[in-house]
Amino acid sequence: MKILYFSLGYSTHDHRFLKAISEGGHEVFFVQLEGNSRPVEDRLVPPNVQLVLWKGGRNPFRWRDLPQLVLDFRRLTREIKPDLVHAGPIQTCAFIAVLSGFSPILTMSWGFDLMDDVHKSRWWEWVTRYTLRRSTFFTSDAMVTRDKAVAYGMDPGKTIVFPWGVDLEHFKPAASIAQRSTFTLFCNRAWETRYGVDVLARAFIKVAQQNGSVNLLLLGGGSQGHALRQILEGGGVLDRVAFGGQISQTVLPGWYHRADLYISPSHVDGSSVSLMEALACGLPCLVSDIPANKEWVVEGQNGWLFRDGDADHLAEKILAAIAQREDLPRVGDTSRKTAELRADWNRNAGALMKVYRGLI
Repeated sequence: MKILYFSLGYSTHDHRFLKAISEGGHEVFFVQLEGNSRPVEDRLVPPNVQLVLWKGGRNPFRWRDLPQLVLDFRRLTREIKPDLVHAGPIQTCAFIAVLSGFSPILTMSWGFDLMDDVHKSRWWEWVTRYTLRRSTFFTSDAMVTRDKAVAYGMDPGKTIVFPWGVDLEHFKPAASIAQRSTFTLFCNRAWETRYGVDVLARAFIKVAQQNGSVNLLLLGGGSQGHALRQILEGGGVLDRVAFGGQISQTVLPGWYHRADLYISPSHVDGSSVSLMEALACGLPCLVSDIPANKEWVVEGQNGWLFRDGDADHLAEKILAAIAQREDLPRVGDTSRKTAELRADWNRNAGALMKVYRGLI
């Protein structure tokens, strides 16, 4: 069947979905709303995926452009004649797809659209309700986002939840673990307010003051970069932080292998793919106690939870993890088992193919 896949840009997650759809035997047309202001995925668009040129895909989305985008998206559906439109986030891509009048539409939440963006204004709430009430089916990667969708008008009988998962052959524990004299904390969440990396920075200062062998490894980037460096420099720990920048998916597992503890201080999330990558690599995980993280991390089994936004509590949990360093391999083994049980993308993608068949 023909699938028109409509997303903001081309991320690692988009690559994963496009590859699965193409390998599922479908004809795939890829439409981008904004394109990428900076590269976030260095792999080429998967084979047999047709990148569609249209009026969008070059600039950030602006509400004033909505009428022309809807009209041109309507043109695309007339010319391509897809069997299904798979679109998300909700308030942008899925909204445009709904306004075009096409059906059936599989609306996909990206987590932040229901956990954060929906609260921006009453207009965003209205758009969310309008889109969900007119979507043929809904999918997300966490029960917390599915429940939010239902609260905003999505028919609960037309939803499916499955973790996006990871490639367990690519993300796996290191073949051998070298003895290290230092203890490395690892975080690769984007440096944006919703991901709470500033909370980690403040916690690291407290930890570093009590333990001289702890280092912090930060990957990625974002608008909080200057503020993060100021926090770390002000705390006198900047020389104990390594900034790895943007890392290719090809070599990313090796960066997880450098760490002793994975940390995600996010304030909002669905099922975090970076958390699933860390679990798959056999890392103990210390994460904020938001609902989506609680779906993955069980205190004392595959990691620990700390109070969201509480740098003091995060610092306490880091020091507690260091104090039980000899037990961390057991926790890491449980992490890997969690990923094998729930985060196998090759298996989870089958749920998406089942939805496609049911909608056509």
